[in-house]
Amino acid sequence: MTPGLGLVVLGWLVAGGSPGPATLTIAGTGMAEGRGAALAVALGIVAGSASWGLAAALGMSALMLTHVWIVETVRYAGALYLLWLAVKSLRAGLAPAGVKPFRTATGTARRLFLRGYLIHLTNPKAILSWGAVFAIALPPTASLASVFALFAVLITASTCLFLGYALLFSTRAIGEGYRRLRGWFELSFALLFGGAALKLLTARLQ
Repeated sequence: MTPGLGLVVLGWLVAGGSPGPATLTIAGTGMAEGRGAALAVALGIVAGSASWGLAAALGMSALMLTHVWIVETVRYAGALYLLWLAVKSLRAGLAPAGVKPFRTATGTARRLFLRGYLIHLTNPKAILSWGAVFAIALPPTASLASVFALFAVLITASTCLFLGYALLFSTRAIGEGYRRLRGWFELSFALLFGGAALKLLTARLQ
């Protein structure tokens, strides 16, 4: 790994690991539903990121920038999905003590994977981020092999990051803390998901 590539990977990890819909979903799932559920959601998020990464590698990021309606459609779909997550967290946070909250009903591995997948698939910033990192890290004359090699490095880094979050937030100590303060955690998630939806609606994506 060259120093330049190392800086790209570091920046990628910092951006991916900062608080956002993906990390919030993994954290909430890990604390409320356990390690298996958190890992399933994390793998879904990685798959969503990989989908946008492959699309960007094949030139779809440039296509989306020239067809604004595609970006806007994904933007509104993503905002609606985040608002739905905010409502679920709000209902869980307001649920009386002793009542099983709506948000923490354990789903199948497939449904949990899909939950994570939709987080990234409905985020137009994901494909634009992939397009930007390809443009910054590679020269205009880079071969397709170089593009896919960089994709492999970054998606591997993302996999380690998100699975690491899943393992961290599903530990026993954190789970016990969540159970004691479930209402406050869920209300915080509702606020953060709602804020993310508002930010997505008002952000300049081009």
